[in-house]
Amino acid sequence: MKWGIIGTGVIAKKFAGTIARMQAEGEELIAAASRTAESAEAFRKEMNAQRAYGSYEAMMADPDITAVYIATPNTLHFENARMSLLAGKHVLCEKPFTINAKQSRALYALAREKNLFIMEAFWIRFLPALQKMRELIAAGEIGDICHMRSDYGFIPKETHNVRKRTAMLGAGALLDIGIYNLGFAHMVMDANPVHISSTVRRNEYGTDDFSAVLLEYPGGRSASVATAIGMDMPRQAAIFGTRGEITLADFQMAEHFHVRRYDGTEYDVDMPFDVNGFEYQIREVNRCVRLGMNTSDILREKDSMTVMETMDSLRASWGIRFEGEE
Repeated sequence: MKWGIIGTGVIAKKFAGTIARMQAEGEELIAAASRTAESAEAFRKEMNAQRAYGSYEAMMADPDITAVYIATPNTLHFENARMSLLAGKHVLCEKPFTINAKQSRALYALAREKNLFIMEAFWIRFLPALQKMRELIAAGEIGDICHMRSDYGFIPKETHNVRKRTAMLGAGALLDIGIYNLGFAHMVMDANPVHISSTVRRNEYGTDDFSAVLLEYPGGRSASVATAIGMDMPRQAAIFGTRGEITLADFQMAEHFHVRRYDGTEYDVDMPFDVNGFEYQIREVNRCVRLGMNTSDILREKDSMTVMETMDSLRASWGIRFEGEE
């Protein structure tokens, strides 16, 4: 795939670095675009891209680019993805896909109309360890799922403090990292929650610093997740079934997990990354484009929509709205 990248921040550099290590698989970084020519050129030099563009619109006109990776602030995702689709480019858009479900539906509809591929870059969905975990759950290895829990909290660098919290950028703990908790819960439960309750702490920027969320699912199943910016919470997760449990020391960078069955059987599953974890979503984009698909059948439209609708519901209950939302 011949990639163009919109945005030049930390996550864009990680993606570009992954592409550089996948050249043998046919991955190629054609260009990077930023809102200034200076930023784009600095990124091009550092990440060895072929071209730099000082506007997103200029990069859209590059006929050599077949797919665009969007790594801009959350509030720009919809606009940037729409621009890319209208320019005839396939799209991989950083999570959260958009800032609300209405925007997400519009992008999926446009991709179908243009016969192009689009997917949220919820990269952990494709990790081999988590794919194996889901296979074991589906096979009944720990019986019927009853409950799961996961935590994720971090302390941002001082230079990122405002960006991670300000409503103008669609920030806050929920959309920044809570999506990992909610997306992981959806990977386990594979259903829409029937009831959601939560507690939240808001900050001076008008967004959420901390939330504890309880999700109830059909059949009496439940999930509890805690998300924080400003607390160092290990990314631990546990899934409890009627015959055993699965525990993960780090569900977000999952290369390992432990299975303990109540009959006394215990074992570890180890599935290290080939590169850094991003490679699997990149391979998925290639697979789906080759097959002429509009989105992935592993990270389905309804999967991203379920998580987005859950986040919409939570933000509505907290009274948090972003600029420009109806």
